[in-house]
Amino acid sequence: MTLTLLLILVTCAVSIPCFTNQRLIEKLLFWPPAVAQGQVYRFVTHGFVHANGAHLFFNMFTLFFFGRAIERFFVSYIGAAGFIGFYLGGIIAAIVPSYLAHRTDRNYRSLGASGAVSAVLFAFILAAPWTTLYVLIIPVPAIVFAIVYTAWSIYAGRRGGDNVNHSAHLWGAAYGVVFALLMEPALGPRFLEQIVAF
Repeated sequence: MTLTLLLILVTCAVSIPCFTNQRLIEKLLFWPPAVAQGQVYRFVTHGFVHANGAHLFFNMFTLFFFGRAIERFFVSYIGAAGFIGFYLGGIIAAIVPSYLAHRTDRNYRSLGASGAVSAVLFAFILAAPWTTLYVLIIPVPAIVFAIVYTAWSIYAGRRGGDNVNHSAHLWGAAYGVVFALLMEPALGPRFLEQIVAF
């Protein structure tokens, strides 16, 4: 079993029971007042619960394809534990800015693996920027998707009102790129070479 599949199975095993158990989901999602009371585990557990089946499916579908694509590369550098650590770190890194911005907001809640999935996706894009991605069956170069995704996340985050943590998407993506570059600095020059050579 791949590590990516293991992460998907664990996430589904936690998320699915939460669909019909509001009490459980409230214990696991990210809620700043609870964190302030010492429930720091929420920095991690919120990444394993989802609002509904569509939310879970989209994140796990994306993780399945791109996690498998980068897993072997990451494991060759930092081992299996390192890859799991990278993913969990993505969950945490993506939510910290939201916590700092909303730490006194009792109405703020966040959940989902989107931050970690963005980390995986953008680490992949750094390594293979011209790979074709299919967005709603439309073929799009990975680097173009990254630019549009980033621009949309910034715009939508400033606009607000859609109950989506766009900040987590952005910070998760940034974390994925920075982590990959620290792990293998040669990815930076290779990325630029691929962009210029197109």
